[in-house]
Amino acid sequence: MANMMRCSLRILLRKQAQPLGYRVRLTELYQRTCFHTSCLLDVAGKELNMPALSPTMENGTIVKWLKKEGDSISAGDVIADIQTDKAVMSLEVDDDAVLAKILAKEGTVAKVGDLIALTVEQGEDWKSVESPAGAGASSAGASTPAPSSSAPSSAPNAEPPAGQTNVKMPSLSPTMSSGTIVKWLKKEGDNIEPGDAVAEIQTDKAVVTFEIDEEVKLAKILAPEGAEAEVGDLIAIVTERDFDLSSLVVPTNLKGGDSSTSAAAPTPAATSAPSSTASRAVDQTPPSGQVYGLAVKRLLEEYGLSSGSVKGSGRPNRLLKEDVLAHIASNNLQKVPPKTVSSPAGGVSQSAAPSGPASKPSATWSGGPSTFVDGPVSNIRAVIAKRLGESKSQIPHSYASIEINIDKLNELRSKLRTEDIKVSVNDFITKAVAHALLECPEVNSLYQNGKLVPQNKVDISIAVSTPTGLITPIVFNAASKGLSDIANDIRTLAGKARDGKLQPQEFQGGTFTISNLGMFGIKDFSAIINPPQIGILAVGTGREVLDSSLQTKTMMTVTLSYDRRAIDDDQAADFLAVLQAMLQDPSFLAVGRAHSLRARHE
Repeated sequence: MANMMRCSLRILLRKQAQPLGYRVRLTELYQRTCFHTSCLLDVAGKELNMPALSPTMENGTIVKWLKKEGDSISAGDVIADIQTDKAVMSLEVDDDAVLAKILAKEGTVAKVGDLIALTVEQGEDWKSVESPAGAGASSAGASTPAPSSSAPSSAPNAEPPAGQTNVKMPSLSPTMSSGTIVKWLKKEGDNIEPGDAVAEIQTDKAVVTFEIDEEVKLAKILAPEGAEAEVGDLIAIVTERDFDLSSLVVPTNLKGGDSSTSAAAPTPAATSAPSSTASRAVDQTPPSGQVYGLAVKRLLEEYGLSSGSVKGSGRPNRLLKEDVLAHIASNNLQKVPPKTVSSPAGGVSQSAAPSGPASKPSATWSGGPSTFVDGPVSNIRAVIAKRLGESKSQIPHSYASIEINIDKLNELRSKLRTEDIKVSVNDFITKAVAHALLECPEVNSLYQNGKLVPQNKVDISIAVSTPTGLITPIVFNAASKGLSDIANDIRTLAGKARDGKLQPQEFQGGTFTISNLGMFGIKDFSAIINPPQIGILAVGTGREVLDSSLQTKTMMTVTLSYDRRAIDDDQAADFLAVLQAMLQDPSFLAVGRAHSLRARHE
């Protein structure tokens, strides 16, 4: 009976609506009480926007939709995998609903807050969902604009056919803006299993392995080995296993944005000089005995004049700058070209200045080619320069140093070595710093968005030098680990860092940093803070000195660089005092008992 009433009402409304040329919309009350399954009425969809799945996330890539349009969703269901600036995260929903329309396709990059899908309540007609006002503008920013139906398949931004996916350069670190393809681990035509490593990409941090999580085939490589691509640029094309490669659409524009640039070759000012300048003979008037200064001498040389051709008005017998300028203006003189110099071999004479933008600087040394070569700056080196420059200019650095007697530490190392336990001074320092941070929690904090954020865990970043630059792998939960565990972690992380095999989660984060140059013989130095951390400890080498009783002792200088916005001077001094007490009597570090062995400075 109810179905018959719905059918009759539908027919009646359709008959009434057709002559008027518009669709009938009932009030929300009647929509909910009567029917929402009518093909005549539009259902207002609920917006599903791109969420912020990490603190530093600005945009995300839809890796895969786990639900299809029309699927029912229960609270807590995962509907999509989204690649953030940290990792691939799962997107969950908190309400029961139906996925009505997917607006951001797989592979689309969308900013946080952009509209990616529409849902409706269960029982509503999801096929007649109505996009909210402004959804078109939002989704346009989230996805690549689709071409018109008349556009050819070879258009730069043509939508790939079904079964083809264009792979973009992923963001493999929070600060990554571009990456370099170090090596392709798969060839064109190879099948790819979920989780297979496809390529090695050099980011601003390290060489990271790029994986694909689907069963596909590598159809075409767009970025060859050694090529640098910005995040979002196309680097490859993958297809389904049974895809017909004859229908493959290869984009002609691989850039994520408009990369067309036009720059006219600059013309130097020397080329715009009148031709009469080059043909004008230099003044041959013999110089007079007039006195003049350096400014007058420079003017005379630039215009090829002799002091005898200009009469000075100064006294006694002095040639003034005004006299030369007046002579130049009255005779409409132009500057003469620079003098030519000959090469040591006595060959062709060369101009001291380049003749144009296309001319290359010619070497005047005939003994052989120059050994100096301008090398390109790697992504890692460029980001290091940028971040350190920002740190030094934006963070008010303060410094505090302290001397530490490490005689007992060396004795304890010798005893442990007899037990076949190999630990370095740096391992002791890492353990002591971790316990000092527990006793001085204000130093174990981050400064973010103008706020001081205390950290519950102690994660120590260890500065490691690599051929491509400095990187800071992390010893997680250092306070809860023993010396042997810390030593093994540091050796493993340092080896992976030098080989370029660190994973992003192994060097992203950290609450405090240690930079040790003692093994290079550096007595003491000051390090630059790695934001958002608020402190970094610079460790110098151990050196033997004489005390007041003329006995030798081994001293080590450590310098704390700290953010003065977050740490007071007395807090920095207290941290160093705790560290000094722990390293001067390090027995508890070996057994893991952090009892009170510190001396506080009043």
